[in-house]
Amino acid sequence: MRPGRLIGRGKEAEVFEAGEDVLKLYRAGVGQPVVEREAGILARLADLPLPAPQLRGVVEIDGRWGLVMSRAVGQPLAADLRDDTIEAIAQGTAMLHGRIHAQPGTGLESYKARLTAAIGQAEGLEAVEQAGLMQRLAALPDGDRLCHGDFHPANIIGSLEHPVIVDWPDARSGPPAADVGRSYLLLLHNLPAMAEPYLAGYEQHWGLPRAAVLDWLPVLAAARLAENVPAEAERLLALARSGL
Repeated sequence: MRPGRLIGRGKEAEVFEAGEDVLKLYRAGVGQPVVEREAGILARLADLPLPAPQLRGVVEIDGRWGLVMSRAVGQPLAADLRDDTIEAIAQGTAMLHGRIHAQPGTGLESYKARLTAAIGQAEGLEAVEQAGLMQRLAALPDGDRLCHGDFHPANIIGSLEHPVIVDWPDARSGPPAADVGRSYLLLLHNLPAMAEPYLAGYEQHWGLPRAAVLDWLPVLAAARLAENVPAEAERLLALARSGL
């Protein structure tokens, strides 16, 4: 098959039209195991009551690996963020996130293991700081819930009434507090006006105490450093070191 019109571009992949479906084509150098892993996650999601894309198959095109998936209709919720919509979108996002966490993470890799590996690769931290943050992480509670790993309004397509949750390669099994903390951290840096309403909405609807989420922020910030996002580096370093 040949890619159709380009409709989205991210750090690791591009998304193209593929008839009534879409083709997520990873950039050159991303190996087959990465794509097969995401395919396995989507296959597991097919058995769960969640609005996620349906996997059509794994392909290789000109040395690049990709996934063909059902196409989500509409625009990301992030495209509709305005002063008069932030509260509703924050509340709806929190509700949708809790629906993910209500599902088991059976068969998925550990969220804490992912964070441990990322902290070991974090740019800007000394080895002793990495060790201290890993000790902090080890002391935090584990869990066995389905966690998206990169949940924010840009990964929710459509409306709050009819959403489709996309971009699942970071899904893991773990504690909801870590996954909520990851979303809160991303919002703080990228959509700050939504961060507090989202966190308050999750606490209100799902009963997860704010303090339980904030306990995760230093290790989540350290792990985020491994993703090489220069615009966030200074704030992430400060937040990571606040946990030492």
